[in-house]
Amino acid sequence: MVGQANEGPEVLADPQHAEMTTHTVLSKLRELIVTGKIAPDTRLRAEALAEQLDVSRTPVRSALALLSAEGLVSYSVNRGYTVRPVTIRDIFDSIDVRATLEALACQQSVERGWSEQDLDQLANLSRQLRAIVDKGEWSETIEREWYEINRLFHRLIDRAAQNAVLRNTIRMTLIYPVLGDVARICPSVAAHVPQRYRQLSATVPDHIRESQLDHERVLEAIRAGDGIEAARLMSAHVLATKARLHAIATLR
Repeated sequence: MVGQANEGPEVLADPQHAEMTTHTVLSKLRELIVTGKIAPDTRLRAEALAEQLDVSRTPVRSALALLSAEGLVSYSVNRGYTVRPVTIRDIFDSIDVRATLEALACQQSVERGWSEQDLDQLANLSRQLRAIVDKGEWSETIEREWYEINRLFHRLIDRAAQNAVLRNTIRMTLIYPVLGDVARICPSVAAHVPQRYRQLSATVPDHIRESQLDHERVLEAIRAGDGIEAARLMSAHVLATKARLHAIATLR
């Protein structure tokens, strides 16, 4: 089997390679689950997933354990790992918690100090996002690019807080997509959203423009050394997703 062939000592002996492989597998499995390509209640077998993803079983097992911590899969002795059904209420709850945690990360990042290199990197990510917004075009490819840079922007702030407990706890709130518009690509949300809000726009959506303004305000507060304001802005930024979903969702 392909998965077994890759499980050589050279891979297991390289912790950095193993960590990168686990991250890749984790991202892929998370995407398949949150977009409904792996259906709720599906049993996840490490051997089959390893063959499908062309990796060894070791990073798959590590990724499944992390997905369990995030709440996307559940584990039982008898059934192993299965995809957990996620409701729109679960997503709202995760946004509420994430807003508080990311606000704390903003505040602590300022209190504990940013290196010049990291702050330059954060500003560069913001500039990349601004360039996408200012170009005005939108497509699946552009959306994915924007959300990936957006993820890096948030992750850099989380890392700058220098709080491993906080960073690991934030990871557990990732039950809604960070790779695209949750209203469009997450079945548990899309089921509540009218068709017109699930169509991909040809131009940059208004909520993306507002999100980028939020990024720039957060960056400005961090640069000014105002941790409390940075925290307030980040909380409002994350909660804006929930407010938008509430506005367009036809909750039953």
